Amino acid sequence: MKHPALRANEDAFTDLLFNALLGFTFMFVVAFALIDDPTETGRVDNKAEILITVSWPDGHPDDVDTIVEDPHGNLLWYHNRDTGLMHLDRDDRGLFQDRVVVDGVSVSSSINQETVSVRALKSGEYVVNVLHYQSNYPEPLPVTVKVEKLNPEVSIVHYANMELNGVGHEETAVRFRLDSDGNVVDTNTRAKPLLIRAVGQKS
Repeated sequence: MKHPALRANEDAFTDLLFNALLGFTFMFVVAFALIDDPTETGRVDNKAEILITVSWPDGHPDDVDTIVEDPHGNLLWYHNRDTGLMHLDRDDRGLFQDRVVVDGVSVSSSINQETVSVRALKSGEYVVNVLHYQSNYPEPLPVTVKVEKLNPEVSIVHYANMELNGVGHEETAVRFRLDSDGNVVDTNTRAKPLLIRAVGQKS
């Protein structure tokens, strides 16, 4: 028969071992629950409040770029695709490397279209300019600019056709102002060059 003191020590050691095992089991369960679902990896919140679409004739080789200034003076363009609450979703370069993936296969696309999303509404003025970055013909290039406010329902802020007349021609498509509630309170087409400041920021 074991001495009572020895048996008490064994019982205490058994209790300690059991509690340690219980603790490790609990931590394992918690850690397992916190593991991210791998299918979620790489997902991007694509919520947008405003969508800006600039398009020109399908199959045309010219390159048109979109430049957008937000109320805080942030400039979105092809060298700065993500700034503030704006993101250049598609930078179309005419026919140069103009490919899309369909059913896992990369195919040539003739669609000429750039899109910019504004992910939250900030009060103040937004300026949307278009730039004729590369020109292949002497004739003017027809360009369509559409600005849509998406929530709570889709509404057209601006829709217009314009022409660009060669490399370096920058034109203000629209300037629009939002109030503190996110309502459009003014639109105009007063010229405001943005490219010079954008290039200055890059350098």
